[in-house]
Amino acid sequence: MSEALHDPGPALLLIDLQQAIDDPRWARDGPRNNPGAETNVAALLARWRALGRAVIHVRHDSTEPGSTYRPGQPGHAFKPEAAPLPGEPVVGKRVNSAFVDTGLEERLRTMGVSTLTVAGVITNNSVETTVRHAANLGFEVSLVEDACFTFARRDHRGLLRSAQEVHDMSLANIEGEYARVVVTADLLEGKG
Repeated sequence: MSEALHDPGPALLLIDLQQAIDDPRWARDGPRNNPGAETNVAALLARWRALGRAVIHVRHDSTEPGSTYRPGQPGHAFKPEAAPLPGEPVVGKRVNSAFVDTGLEERLRTMGVSTLTVAGVITNNSVETTVRHAANLGFEVSLVEDACFTFARRDHRGLLRSAQEVHDMSLANIEGEYARVVVTADLLEGKG
């Protein structure tokens, strides 16, 4: 008789929290939102580590020559608030979804993980894509809105949208169908 897999609780999936995102080129159309996102990420990390829950760091390994995320560049390093501890897995990715050609799904299934808590950058790119992909694979996902951020950008008509507008629209795209949007304080208080 085999033992049932113990539910390890939600794994914390941190996406692309590397120094590359601080390069001024990212803010060419305007500043980012959620200036406290890194503080919230650090609080989530501390909570997950204290509870002994799984933490997985996703690192973007760009193959584009001019990318701030290219290996060998200073920006490839993790931000200090999100740096992995020894033994915490790091999953390298080359596209916007953390599930494409990375072995992430297999790793999570082997660990018995069925729920994910996601934070990182940028909201409307790698975060949104990974959340959608995770939901389509059958994972239950919570996205921590104040532990993610993005930048102002122009829409398809050339109209400048603030970082908060871009962020909010991305959250609206995934809320309900792909993820439950939550805030750091609720997770730290055990409400999420």
